[in-house]
Amino acid sequence: MAELNLYQEDDIRLETTRARFSDVLKRHAELSERLSRDSNKMIFDRLQKEFAAARASQTQEIIVDGEQWNDGLIATIRERVHMEAHRKTMPGDLSSGADILEKVTYKVGNKVICGLEGARIGIQYETFFAGEPCEIYHIVLESKSFIEKMSILEHTVPFFLPIREVENDLLSSNAMKFIDHIGELLQAYVDRREQVRLLKELYGNQIGDLYSSLPFHMIEFMLNDAECKITVTLRYADLLSVLPTRARVLVWPPSNSRKSSPGPASAHGRTSGVFVNQHFPIRLSYAEQAFQTMSLPEAYAEVVLNLSRALEQIYRQKGSS
Repeated sequence: MAELNLYQEDDIRLETTRARFSDVLKRHAELSERLSRDSNKMIFDRLQKEFAAARASQTQEIIVDGEQWNDGLIATIRERVHMEAHRKTMPGDLSSGADILEKVTYKVGNKVICGLEGARIGIQYETFFAGEPCEIYHIVLESKSFIEKMSILEHTVPFFLPIREVENDLLSSNAMKFIDHIGELLQAYVDRREQVRLLKELYGNQIGDLYSSLPFHMIEFMLNDAECKITVTLRYADLLSVLPTRARVLVWPPSNSRKSSPGPASAHGRTSGVFVNQHFPIRLSYAEQAFQTMSLPEAYAEVVLNLSRALEQIYRQKGSS
């Protein structure tokens, strides 16, 4: 009896701690969303207008693909913007020099690259999820002269993505790779974020205590189940990954499993007998594999669909051992 009371006291303390932690997670999620949404709003609005004006004044848009996309093209763009900036400082008729005045925009996959006023180069990134357009992001590069190295002047990339590290590693040595890498980081971030959003939209009433890091490369949530507690922990190898490389799905015994259990099957068809005298969580390997090979909403649906059968199988294995 004393042991049972001790277990019950432990459960009460755990539930109290979990409730407090849930409130912290909720405030964290609200703050994260506000920071992600509002931090670059003014810069975004200004750059969006500037990019729109640049595209409206273009004389030609060139679709670039394959081997055409290389550092030589970036050098050409740099030369053009510096020649244009220099021309505007010279006295005389600004309408002369048709080749110099030609304004060309380059479309490279989901990127638009164009010259901006003041010898700057603008890159606009489009992102997508499930074929639908999502956010647009911007980076503006500058250099004091054509021969000096470029640097990031301003951008609307979320602050928690390592843009400065990528700048230091790649921009001076391989500008093309820098531009591509930033695009891959942004697309992967949007993909992970939208998977979480869709999971909450479709199954929000079935999950609880959902936590995610700002770049959505660490995700944790709990599956609300009448029979037991199921926790899901997902980790991504890096910020370019769209599927988790590590997944841990644990089934935790309910508090009443420390008492005698009525039998192997519950009214919901789930297995409660699996937790008889079970004080430690059980891993669901099939669920971990699903989360590592499918998008988050698809994996969740697969896990729930096969949960009863998986628990029954665990019960039979334990019963025969």
